[in-house]
Amino acid sequence: MAVDTAAHREMTDEQEAIIEMVRQFADEQIIPNAEHYDHEDSFPEPIVEQMKELGLFGVTIPEEYGGMGLDLTTYAMIVEELSRGWISISGVVNTHFIGSYLLMKFGTDEQKEYFLPKMATGEIRAAFSLSEPEVGSDVQGIKATAKKGEDGNWELNGQKMWVTNGLGSSVVFVLMKNDTKADPPYKGMTCFITEKEPWKETNEGDFKGLDVPPKIKKMGYKGVESTELVYDGYKCPPERILGGEEAGLGQGFVQMMDALEVGRVNVAARGVGIGQRALELALRYSQERKTFGKTIANHQAIQFKLADMATQLEAARLVTRKAARMKDAGERSDLEAGMAKLLASECGKYCVEESFRIHGGYGYSKEYEIERLYRDAPLLLIGEGTSEIQRMVIGKKLLQRHKI
Repeated sequence: MAVDTAAHREMTDEQEAIIEMVRQFADEQIIPNAEHYDHEDSFPEPIVEQMKELGLFGVTIPEEYGGMGLDLTTYAMIVEELSRGWISISGVVNTHFIGSYLLMKFGTDEQKEYFLPKMATGEIRAAFSLSEPEVGSDVQGIKATAKKGEDGNWELNGQKMWVTNGLGSSVVFVLMKNDTKADPPYKGMTCFITEKEPWKETNEGDFKGLDVPPKIKKMGYKGVESTELVYDGYKCPPERILGGEEAGLGQGFVQMMDALEVGRVNVAARGVGIGQRALELALRYSQERKTFGKTIANHQAIQFKLADMATQLEAARLVTRKAARMKDAGERSDLEAGMAKLLASECGKYCVEESFRIHGGYGYSKEYEIERLYRDAPLLLIGEGTSEIQRMVIGKKLLQRHKI
């Protein structure tokens, strides 16, 4: 029972057609199968194969490289629909999308021509790696290092953490410290494009020195793997520095923070999607369940919950679209992306919890979809920067923009 608000979203005809296609895909292929893959914590290969056929891995990649060439706003709409089905599915394309964004904005012509056509079809998938076992939000505190060897290659050493698609990806965009004495530290960081064998825990040959430990067991967000990555003497040629060695050395932090702006819009869209699904489930259940001789939808207490859910959800959707449109227009949207991520992730969690309450005891049963949503939603409060970090970013940017 999807609540269709397309008529009020200011969509173009093309966007409406694409979103209708993705919504139908979510209704017919994702939602009916999500419970199985969640329970087994197994990769949803058949669904991913269909996503490749639909072109969803190349949504924002230019047509010249085999993609659709669509904007961030349309991509955010697609992510919302996929997340409405199951946020793990949106996770499969999330880091892939960030990788393609980095290539399109900062990559050399050779890097674009080599990677983007294969990424557009989903032949290879990308991962994106910042965090480490002791470093999360304080990105400048990373310890993984890159040192140039006598053979001209860069040797990468260190441990990375919480890498979505870490095992199944063929390329990882990873941030390393090339100068441990740089002041400030961010000037000594570089983004390396590291290739690997997909689904191989121990890489060999040209990719020797990159191992993937067993995937991290999680409360929710199952199906899509989250892993560590261990770089131990991995050799990366200089032409695989993002943007090339001359232009890209020491620019990794700036590049990655730019990518996080679009990443936060992406997470915001996921919050809207899961919140939308929670509202749909609450609307349906409240009109089916009866207490005291009438459906619970007729109780004022339930109507208040539905009203607050729908209102917050619409606000989150609008601020997410604004952040995406600003980025599409070439404007700086770090403030707006932070606001969108904060509002939409908190809204998604709120809607899921309220829907859970409306379901009562049945919400605690695995027979009802809301139980899975209840485990999935907290991820959004943490990924791409916690709510507390978003507030710090928003506060700092507000003071910068309104300095007296």
